[in-house]
Amino acid sequence: MKVWALVPAFNEAATIGRVVVGAAANVDRVLVVDDGSTDGTAEAAAAAGAEVMRLERNGGKGTAIRAGLSRVFQGDATHVLFMDGDLQHRPQEIPALLAEAAGSGAAMVIGERVFVREEMPASRYWANVIGSWMLATLMGVDLTDTQSGFRVVRTDVLRQVPLEATGYEFETELVVKLARRGAHIARVPIKAVYAGEASKIRPVRDTTRNIVLALVYRFLRRGGRSDR
Repeated sequence: MKVWALVPAFNEAATIGRVVVGAAANVDRVLVVDDGSTDGTAEAAAAAGAEVMRLERNGGKGTAIRAGLSRVFQGDATHVLFMDGDLQHRPQEIPALLAEAAGSGAAMVIGERVFVREEMPASRYWANVIGSWMLATLMGVDLTDTQSGFRVVRTDVLRQVPLEATGYEFETELVVKLARRGAHIARVPIKAVYAGEASKIRPVRDTTRNIVLALVYRFLRRGGRSDR
């Protein structure tokens, strides 16, 4: 395995350095896509040792990831580790995802958060639990956390999947399109980290949008051939 970490980041200067250092200890290369930040995120990521791609304007998580993939595909990565820049994805859990990817050969390994009601804001708990259940049912997949952005994906699979998401619906799009292809999606339990920080996700709006887009991706758009 040759693993690149791809970290989309928008105004994460306070945490991005620790994310880069933690990821770099487990992967071959770390690429941070600064999605139009105004707080020094790019500089902090570079200082921590990451390769940095900087977008002039904030275009959304999906836009940042797709830009980053264009760079990843130029390299020698066999797998891409997706993780966020705010430390909600714990670097110490990376080895478990990589071990599952290596052992199973899965097209994608998702770090599934274990949701504990008492440890999460109510709106985020119910948005995740209900939203993931509805999306998993619509997609016909055995997943309890369809929205986790902490995942490892084979690059040979990613090259064949047309991606178009611009925002947080990227996670939904990738799961739906891989499920339609009959791809093997594995999962590894991870800790859900919530430290009282303000979320960039709007639970009701984004969950509704994800469900609508899941229907579109599931029934109206092609996802390509099967790839186990």
